Amino acid sequence: MGLRHASVLIAAFVALAIGSAGSAGSEPPSPRLQRSAEASRGGGRTRPTDRKTLDFYFIDVEGGQSTLIVTPAGQSMLVDAGYGGNDGRDPGRVMAAVNDAGLTQIDYLVTTHFHGDHVGGVPELSRRIPIHTFVDYGEPLENGFGARRLYDAYSLIRANGQYIQAKPGDRLPLKGLDVDVVSAGGALITKPLAHGGGANPACAALVKKENDETENPRSVGIRLRFGRFQFVDLGDLSNANLAALFCPENLIGQVRLYLVTHHGNSDTNIPAVLAALHPRAAIMNNGITKGGSYDTFRELHRAAWLEDVWQLHKSQNTEENFPDGRIANLDDTTGYAIRASAREDGSFTVTNSRTGETKRYAK
Repeated sequence: MGLRHASVLIAAFVALAIGSAGSAGSEPPSPRLQRSAEASRGGGRTRPTDRKTLDFYFIDVEGGQSTLIVTPAGQSMLVDAGYGGNDGRDPGRVMAAVNDAGLTQIDYLVTTHFHGDHVGGVPELSRRIPIHTFVDYGEPLENGFGARRLYDAYSLIRANGQYIQAKPGDRLPLKGLDVDVVSAGGALITKPLAHGGGANPACAALVKKENDETENPRSVGIRLRFGRFQFVDLGDLSNANLAALFCPENLIGQVRLYLVTHHGNSDTNIPAVLAALHPRAAIMNNGITKGGSYDTFRELHRAAWLEDVWQLHKSQNTEENFPDGRIANLDDTTGYAIRASAREDGSFTVTNSRTGETKRYAK
C-alpha cells in the first residue's frame, strides 16, 4: 500500500470517528440501523448542504411509485424506482431528479413491496448511480405479478450494498429527521407514534375490508417528521392493514402532506384514514388510467380541510380531476414531476414542474 493510499484511509477513518462522536438522535437506533447510519452519514451530495429545506421529488413513473427525498444534511432516500423496461424511461426520470438534487449516490433505497411498478426499475437504476443501503421487508410471499422474479433480480443488486430488513417500530437513521417504519411484511405498529394516538371518530362508519393475497398489504410504510412537518407514505398498503393503523385509534397522527396510498385505487379509499391524517395537501401518483378511482376522487373532494390535491396525471377514469394547474401531466406524452420543499416550522411548498407554479402552505 502506498503512503498516499494509507493517508487517505487514515483521514477517512478519523473523519468517520469524529462524525460518530458528534451525532445524537432523539432515540438511539438499533445496532443494525446504526451501522448503516455510520456508513452513509455524509450523504452523496455534491452541492452545498447549508440549505434548510427537506426536498421531495414525486417522479412520474406512469402510475407506479418513485419518490426522492433529500434532507438538509445532504442525505437521500428514494422510495421505490418505478417500472423496468420502456427503454429505461423510469430510471431516466429518477436520474433527472437525482441530477437536479446534485446527488452522487442514493443513500437509502426503500422498496415498499415487490411489484413491477415499484421495484422493476432498480436493476437499471443501479447501473446509473451507486445505491448504498437497501431497505425492504424481506422475501415476498406472492407468486403473482412476477413478484418472485422481480425479487430475485432485485436481491442480486441488494447484495452489493448495506441492507436493513425493516420492521414496524424501526427508525431509519437519517440525520435531522425521524423516519419511522409503521408497516412492513404484513406487520404493523401497535402503539402510537410520537404525536399520534387518540380515538378516531370517523371509524364509526368504517366498512371492513379483508386483505387481498398480494404484496400490497405487506408494503413498507413510513411516517417522516421534520420539526413540525409530517409526511406519510404507506406504499400500496390497503384494506384491513391500512384501516388498522387508524381504527379504532389513530396510531400515526396528523400530517401536513400525504402521498395518497396505492395510487388512489379504491381498495385504499377509506374515509377514516383521510380523516385521521387530516393533511393540508395530498399527492396522487396515478397514471392516465392506473389508480385514481372515481370513489377516491370523490372522497378527496369531500374533505373540506384538504386545501389541494396534486396529481401526477390527469385521469381518464373520472371527470372528478382537480384543476389542471394541480396536474403535472395532462396526457402520456410528458413526464413532469411534482416537487415539494418543507421547513422545520411546518411550512412547505408544492411546485408543478409543468407550469412552474408554486403553492405556499404557511406554518
